Amino acid sequence: MLPPMLPVSVRGLVKSYDGRTRVLDQIDVEIAAGELFFLLGGSGCGKTTLLRLIAGFLTPDQGTIRFADQDVTRLPAERREIGMVFQNYALWPHLDVAGNVAFGLDVRGVAKGERQRRVDEALALVELSGYGARRVAELSGGQQQRVALARAIVVRPKLLLLDEPLSNLDARLRTQMRSEIRRVCKAAGVTAIYVTHDQHEALSTADRIAVMAGGRIAQIGTPRELYLRPQSRTVAEFLGEANLVPATVCGPDALDCALGRLRINGPLPALGTRVLACIRPERVRLGDGGTDGNRLHARVADGQFFGDQARWRLVVGEVSVLASEAAPPERQAGDLVTVHIAPGDVAVLPDTP
Repeated sequence: MLPPMLPVSVRGLVKSYDGRTRVLDQIDVEIAAGELFFLLGGSGCGKTTLLRLIAGFLTPDQGTIRFADQDVTRLPAERREIGMVFQNYALWPHLDVAGNVAFGLDVRGVAKGERQRRVDEALALVELSGYGARRVAELSGGQQQRVALARAIVVRPKLLLLDEPLSNLDARLRTQMRSEIRRVCKAAGVTAIYVTHDQHEALSTADRIAVMAGGRIAQIGTPRELYLRPQSRTVAEFLGEANLVPATVCGPDALDCALGRLRINGPLPALGTRVLACIRPERVRLGDGGTDGNRLHARVADGQFFGDQARWRLVVGEVSVLASEAAPPERQAGDLVTVHIAPGDVAVLPDTP
């Protein structure tokens, strides 16, 4: 039987460790029931502190935390009915796999027969059926991560918290485990909050993401919204490479910049406003591209070939522009190319950080 999906509401959260510098400064977040929600940001942005406050390991200086209609701001961690997956897995080396998974059930006094049934269900969910008698030391890193996940969900938490759970795995395993964690969270029917500094992890796995910087939330949205329509330089640069070109609004649907005049979709600020034109490299299309967009003439400065794609550095006028090309033809430095940028592929940002 699945636990009820739990919405989480964070309002006006403030936290300081020294009484002077705010690690978190007025955090507001609404997380829907059953959502896989990511807290994404660099080191020191406050994402782990926010997770620890939600878990009950820390108490805020100001603000409230609610699980559905319950105010849990000062409720002890052990009474919050959460599951936790840590960066280092925190598995017991003297227990076998089944013993590790059953640990939380033992603490809760679950009867032996029910305990075994739930352990078997949890191991099946993480695709480790038949591994119960193995020692932790016999498992690969990916298998240990699955055990940690099974241990967290076997207690049927109302909320699952994951703190950089893949950071100790190699790149291949991280890629594999992203989809596994999403599958398990959805199958378990649990609201999950996931902390990471890895933008690829967040973009490929999350329902929604909060990008954090300097103890504040810079922007919240779906992966596609954040990547294609960032609202600040901070978000644009953190979520991947971006061409950021200073520009001036010169019409209801046009910008004037060093690339020339760019036609843009969507509303723009007032005429004369200084902005940044944000264009992702894969949206800079080499070739004619038709007549419904912005056609520019460029010169290939250099490039890197990756097999299925190439990354080119182009020069348009005096401006260097990155372009990503799938199934790329052979190109050489100095080649002249035509570049096409669709109006809908240009995001307009404030000319501020």
